[in-house]
Amino acid sequence: MRQLFVLCFKSLLFFNIFTIFIASQQLIAKEPETNKKKLVISTTFTILQDIAQNIVGDKGTVVSITKPGAEIHDYEPTPKDIQKIQNSDLIIYNGMNLEAWFDKFYQDIATTPKLIATDSIKPIYVKDEKGNLTQIPNPHAWMSPKNALIYVTNIKNALITIDPSNKEYYESNAAAYANQIVELSQRFEKRLARVSNDSQSKWLVTSEGAFSYLASDYNLNEAYIYPINTEGQVKPKQLSALIDLVNAYKIPVIFSETTTSDRPAKTIVEETNAHYGGQLYVDSLSESDGEVPTYLSLLETTLSRIALGYETIRDED
Repeated sequence: MRQLFVLCFKSLLFFNIFTIFIASQQLIAKEPETNKKKLVISTTFTILQDIAQNIVGDKGTVVSITKPGAEIHDYEPTPKDIQKIQNSDLIIYNGMNLEAWFDKFYQDIATTPKLIATDSIKPIYVKDEKGNLTQIPNPHAWMSPKNALIYVTNIKNALITIDPSNKEYYESNAAAYANQIVELSQRFEKRLARVSNDSQSKWLVTSEGAFSYLASDYNLNEAYIYPINTEGQVKPKQLSALIDLVNAYKIPVIFSETTTSDRPAKTIVEETNAHYGGQLYVDSLSESDGEVPTYLSLLETTLSRIALGYETIRDED
């Protein structure tokens, strides 16, 4: 009887040990999936950061090299910037000559995969002071909702390439985000269509020529003081030429950008019958508690301000 008890006890002990071993192996098998390292994505500026985060979702964290409100064109990266993105799985930049500093910066992180977000977007080229097209692309392609859909597709495809196991997740997020962009754009197509179709209402006049792609989307003529905000002090002949144009076409409203001084635009207002329509957002998001903490809110605020500028003039008339 004692021998039988001992045998049963040993059998039970062996069974329990075997069961624990099998369970532990199952936990180990599941551990890589449960504790899978989240992606770290780096971008050159806050607008790309927000677009990418909407697609990455909870599968990763997206950081921006430049801070909210920063001037991107002539930014000077620091050693801390390189350190911040050293372990990134992907770095996304705009291209089209926006980040003049990027190529040199990338030399220190050349093993990190990179994505040019504007790939396959047809560039609009900058005009010189005589009105002739140059070979310099206008970099502000994200200001077109139609182009924004290409940004979304490019980022989605890059994420799938580096993390194919979450392909369906990225595709779902990208589709949902694209729908939001389309809905916003359609609302403003209707609103801007209500603006009078006479020649003066078809002009979008700003300090920087940062709205070429937006103007193309909404069938607006574009005029500006300088093509890209890297030229330093405004030249008197640039102001004079725009004053003449505003007077010739009786353009009713002038805008400037949040990353530039509003003084040149207000000087034009003083010399014409135009009104000042306020500042438009283009190059950077605000802090999270600011007016435009997301790309969609940037588009919403800028387009709304443009529409309101003309609606106010129309109502006064």
